Amino acid sequence: MLRRSLLSLLLVVLSLPVLAQNERHFNFHYTFTVKNVSPGERVRVWIPLAHSDAFQDVKAISKSGDLTLKEVHQPEYDNAVLYAESSKAEREEYKFSVEYDVVRREHVVLMNGKPVTDAPFTKTSQVELARFLQADRLVPVTGLPAQLAAQETKGATTQLEKAKDIYEYVFRTMKYDKSGTGWGHGDTLWACDSKHGNCTDFHSVFISMTRAEKIPARFEIGFPLPADKHSAEIPGYHCWAEFYLNSTGWVPVDISEAWKHQEKHDYFFGAHDVNRMQFTQGRDLKLAPSQEGPPLNYFVYPYVEIGGKEYPNVSIAFSFEDAGSTATKVSALR
Repeated sequence: MLRRSLLSLLLVVLSLPVLAQNERHFNFHYTFTVKNVSPGERVRVWIPLAHSDAFQDVKAISKSGDLTLKEVHQPEYDNAVLYAESSKAEREEYKFSVEYDVVRREHVVLMNGKPVTDAPFTKTSQVELARFLQADRLVPVTGLPAQLAAQETKGATTQLEKAKDIYEYVFRTMKYDKSGTGWGHGDTLWACDSKHGNCTDFHSVFISMTRAEKIPARFEIGFPLPADKHSAEIPGYHCWAEFYLNSTGWVPVDISEAWKHQEKHDYFFGAHDVNRMQFTQGRDLKLAPSQEGPPLNYFVYPYVEIGGKEYPNVSIAFSFEDAGSTATKVSALR
């Protein structure tokens, strides 16, 4: 009788949907200080604001600052933004903070390189997809990346096979290495030449090559959460990519994480884990209200202008704790 019950339980477990999603519930703290402000100058501040989507439930528990905050949306990609300004600075420092409660869900579309039957699929219009075939300032779709894409996908007959070939090329030829200068800008040509960089560089090469093969691809950025800690400071951002298949929808990839955790090489072609929080999407961003400076290469840290010029003297501090854990914070000057 016991054996029959155990067998029945095993059959139930084995019959659970393949896409039983993992979740991670945590609090995220996004704080920064604009320092050494000259009295009387015009101050403008834009803060990326994380929002809910199919794979994360986001609640902004509190939004505070030394200037009044207004929520707006960046026009091209509909990124949420908090904006604040003062026509004349009245203090030397301005502090801002956003506290989040987040539930992040695993995003699985492929397993072992093949589509999962029950993966959620939201069709994207051809008008929207057209933007994800175009070049960005540092992400060309002609010239060298197009030549590499044609070379590496020779013999592939489907878009999925082409995307996998490009994934393998970037994984094989790039090295996660933040030494020297030039890394971190997401400059495809620089990365193709140097063969190293961070997540921005890895995924810029991937996006250039997939777009060159007429496969829509998009850039997403946020913050990583250490898988082995319940609370920690977050020293910097993390970014990843998705490509689009007409039969499947958006497919997640994370080549830099695959490089750092090579036992997950197959997993990160078609999946994103729960150890992340997305803030914005896209490159060459024109903010709202419009900034005086050029479009932003990407937008995950606060952007500040004083006197109509980008102001870099901003001390940032990001941290998280799993729900029920104790927070740890760190500050850094960028």
